[in-house]
Amino acid sequence: MSHAIEDLKQEHDAILFALDILERMVARIDAGRPVDPQQIGSLLAFLHEFADACHHGKEEGLLLPALLDAGLARDADPLRRMLDEHGRGRELVQRMRGAALPMLRGPEFAAAARAYAALLRGHIAHEHEVLFPLAESRLSTAQLDNLFDAFAIHESEVIGPGRHEALHEMLGDLGETFTGTTPLAVPHR
Repeated sequence: MSHAIEDLKQEHDAILFALDILERMVARIDAGRPVDPQQIGSLLAFLHEFADACHHGKEEGLLLPALLDAGLARDADPLRRMLDEHGRGRELVQRMRGAALPMLRGPEFAAAARAYAALLRGHIAHEHEVLFPLAESRLSTAQLDNLFDAFAIHESEVIGPGRHEALHEMLGDLGETFTGTTPLAVPHR
């Protein structure tokens, strides 16, 4: 597996861990137990900044153009589905934010959170099973290496130096609180 695709898969691992936390938050809300609004805000910030701006930004701004250059049509299923699901995910994060801040409206937040978790879990599985193997079959080793280098530049420009680690530290703190575990260390360049 190329470094570029491995990088995206490692980011998926962090996103899946964030979904575990989100689902635990929802379980607490459903049980009538309080959830600190600041913790919800932190998780929503992670989903916006890391999952969307950084990770989805790499896929949309770098992987997509490489696949288009390799002859895939923008309306081909894996590309159209990726873009559609990214857009739907953004809408659901906004719904969660609107239902959580400034005051938590539990049932509304929980409904959006459940929809988001289900969407992202299916989305990630589809990318692992279809999109990423397609990318590795269509792109040369040199193109994939160039993508990996471009991912590092994108990350630096979009979230800034050191922010990747700070976001993972925040995710680890939330994980300890809600799941009793921390995510696996994410290798970083």
